[in-house]
Amino acid sequence: MLEDLERVLIDETQIRRRVRELAREIAIHYQAEQGGLTIVPIMSGSIIFLADLIREIPLKLKISLAHLSSYREGTQSGALEPLVTPVKDITGRHVLIVDDILDTGRTLRFIQGLIRGLEPTSLRTAVLLRKPAKAPPEIPVDFVAFDIDDLFVVGYGLDYADVYRNYPHIGVLKRELMP
Repeated sequence: MLEDLERVLIDETQIRRRVRELAREIAIHYQAEQGGLTIVPIMSGSIIFLADLIREIPLKLKISLAHLSSYREGTQSGALEPLVTPVKDITGRHVLIVDDILDTGRTLRFIQGLIRGLEPTSLRTAVLLRKPAKAPPEIPVDFVAFDIDDLFVVGYGLDYADVYRNYPHIGVLKRELMP
């Protein structure tokens, strides 16, 4: 996989350290809340981030999956397709959406609207990566692990054509490998 990358953007050690810090920030924010927290991860990109993050949050929590897809075999986002939406009752609960990356905001806008309609007590969002140059300011994100430039990145759950999710670092894919 390394030969397919232009460079490593964020290495595994940096990721591990920042995810641990982010988990502490989240735990401090929710520590006084009764009834715990419901985490809604947006699959499949957030799966590795989610696993590492929740192991570091010392609170009672539930998980309610959401699976949305807008990328098919390329790098350009297409029509947003809900594959699985949150199934557990989140009405009256504190909800934290966990996603891999915020760039255009289409996915987060969709899932935030869906969850607001389920009447949670509170709704916040955590992302592994945010592209400030592209991220719409009207899409609220409360917890961000890393801000990055507008690059096409893979690894640590992020993919290209459903490959590279298992790469332990976040790397920039070589342009010649993309259409």
